Amino acid sequence: MKRIHYSLLEGRVGYYAALAILGAIAGAGLLAAWYMEHYGHVVTGMTNQIVWGMPHVFAVFLIVAASGVLNVASIGTVFERRPYKPLGRLSALMAVAVLAGGLMVLVLDLGRPDRLIVAMTKYNFKSIFAWNIYLYNGFFAVVLLYLYTQMSSKFHVRSYYKAAGTLAFVWRLILTTGTGSIFGWLVARQGYDLAIYAPMFIALSFSFGLALFLLVTIALYRSVERPLGHGLVNRMGRLLGVFVLAAFYFVAVAHLTNLYAAEHQGVERFILFGGNIYTFLFWAGFVLVGTIIPFALVFSRSARTSYKPVVIASLLTVIGGMSLIYVIIIGGQAYPLVLFPGKEISSSFFDGVINPYAPSFPEIVLGVAGFATAILITVFATRVLPLMPVSLADEDVDPHLVQKSGEVVEMKKAA
Repeated sequence: MKRIHYSLLEGRVGYYAALAILGAIAGAGLLAAWYMEHYGHVVTGMTNQIVWGMPHVFAVFLIVAASGVLNVASIGTVFERRPYKPLGRLSALMAVAVLAGGLMVLVLDLGRPDRLIVAMTKYNFKSIFAWNIYLYNGFFAVVLLYLYTQMSSKFHVRSYYKAAGTLAFVWRLILTTGTGSIFGWLVARQGYDLAIYAPMFIALSFSFGLALFLLVTIALYRSVERPLGHGLVNRMGRLLGVFVLAAFYFVAVAHLTNLYAAEHQGVERFILFGGNIYTFLFWAGFVLVGTIIPFALVFSRSARTSYKPVVIASLLTVIGGMSLIYVIIIGGQAYPLVLFPGKEISSSFFDGVINPYAPSFPEIVLGVAGFATAILITVFATRVLPLMPVSLADEDVDPHLVQKSGEVVEMKKAA
C-alpha cells in the first residue's frame, strides 16, 4: 500500500448547499421538538401505553449504527486489514457524529430535556439507563482519543494508536451490549426480556454502521470526484453482506427462542403472523428489503465493477434496519402487558387490548433531523480536518484489488 495523504474536503458550491440543506433539516427537528415540548406529547402518537415512539426508533438506530461505523476503523487497527486503515479517521469521526445525532433525538424526546441534568447528577445503578450514560460519554472520550492518536504528528502519541484503537473496539462492543440490554433486561414486556438481545444488537450494529458509512463515503468521494476504487467498495460491500446475514441469524434465533417458550408465544404470533403493520415491517421490511435483496446485490457480478449495487444494498439495509427497530420498540409496547398469566383481562384502562400507535409528523421530523445532524457534523468536519485520503484508488490502497478487478474486466470483455 502506498503512503496515504489526507486533505480537507474541497469547498465547492455543492458543499455549502449540502450544509444549508442539512442545517435546515436539523433546524426543523429543533422546531418539532419545541412544538412537542410546548403543546405536550398529546400532539404526538405516543400514549400512556406506548411511551417510546418514532423518535426512539430513530435514536436507537443511530446509537446502534454509531458503534458499527467505528467497526471500519477497528478492522484496520485491531485486525490489521491494510485496505481499511486509510478509512480510520473518517470512520472514527463519523462514529462520534452518528452517536451525537442519535442522542440529540433521544434527549429532545424526553419531554423535559432539562431533566437530563438530574439523570447526570443522580444515578440509580439498578437502572440500565444510568449505565448507558457512562457508556455514551465514554464512547465520545475513547473514540476522540483514538482519532487524536491517528492524526497527531508526534511520534510518541502515534505509538499509542494500536492501544487506543483496541480500547475503542472493546468500548463499542460494551456500548452496544448496553443498548441491547435495555430491551433484554426489561422483563415487564413479553416482546423483550431476552438475553440474546445484547449480541443481536452487536450484530445489527455491524450491518447498520457499515451501510451508513458506505453511503456517506461514496457520496463524499463522488461529489468531489476523488478516486474511489471499485475493488475497495466491493470488498466492503461483500463484508456488508456477511454482516447482514449475521444480523438475520441472531434475529431468527431470538424469535425461535420466543416461539419455543410458551409465555412468549402470544407476542410472537402477534408480531410474525398477526397480519398487522408489525408483521409487514418484519417480513417485507427487514427480511426481504433489509436482508435478502442486499445480500443478493452485494454478491452479484455487477457489484464488482459498479458502485450502484452496493449503494442500493446499503440504502435497503438502513430501511430494513429501521423497520426492525420499529417492530422491536413499537411492536413490543403495542402488545398488552401480561398481568395475570393464563387469564383474560379487560378494563377501562386498556388492559388486555392491542395498543394503537401512529407516528405524528413532528416525531418523524425530529427523527430525520437526527440523521441530518449526524451527516452535517461529518460533512463539516471533513472541511476543517484532514480526514479524507486524497485517493482511495485500488492501486493506492491495495494493489491486489487492482489485479482482481482487472481479471473481472477481462472476463466481461471476453463474455
